[in-house]
Amino acid sequence: MARRQDIMTTLDEWLQPERFQDYCPNGLQVEGRQQVRRIVSGVTASQALIDAAIEEGADLILVHHGYFWKGEDQRITGMKRRRLQALLAGEINLVAYHLPLDDHPLYGNNQQLARILGIEQAEPLDGLVWHGFLPEPLSPAALADHLAERLGRRPLHVGNGQADIRRLAWCTGAAQGFIGKALAGGADAFISGEISEPTTHSAREEGIHYYAAGHHATERYGVQALGQALAETFGVEHRFIDCDNPV
Repeated sequence: MARRQDIMTTLDEWLQPERFQDYCPNGLQVEGRQQVRRIVSGVTASQALIDAAIEEGADLILVHHGYFWKGEDQRITGMKRRRLQALLAGEINLVAYHLPLDDHPLYGNNQQLARILGIEQAEPLDGLVWHGFLPEPLSPAALADHLAERLGRRPLHVGNGQADIRRLAWCTGAAQGFIGKALAGGADAFISGEISEPTTHSAREEGIHYYAAGHHATERYGVQALGQALAETFGVEHRFIDCDNPV
């Protein structure tokens, strides 16, 4: 058992959300009970995750995608009402870290994706974009197979470039707009979660391989690492629940 405030103080020390201009509030988004025995983590605070966390007897839900995004309708109706009603009725804390979790050098999505993919010498390149090296060169098709095997999702591959890919740049989630940073950094290929219409033309005309490996698929790992670190630090229970999302 641990106090919610102690957990939040530690999370803020680890992730330093004050360093980021984000699209949502980072940290405690919905206040629940003060004592925490069981943490459930997941990518997004969907109704499916909330329902699963209630069944698990969670005191705190830790996610990458929480609520209260800039520009969204502020009214508490429909889907938003049902989600908040379930959290408040269960006295479950909702804690979310967005960009601070992407960026963290140990628990972050970019670092954890490098670990899952076996990328060597992984480090920040420019802002949220990271770069590193494959242990040995892979063909474009072989890299697609590698991503599919490690992430459980077949990526969309567009563009062209080197016949042998060794140097990678990546940024998890909806970071397709950073393809220019990957090009400037000399990457053979850029990996992100999503793709937009202009990304195809950039990859084709600039001569770089682009892999849209899935927003959800690329961002499953940071929140797991963070939840496990909390469990080890505070002696609480932690379980990651993967609510499938094909995007």
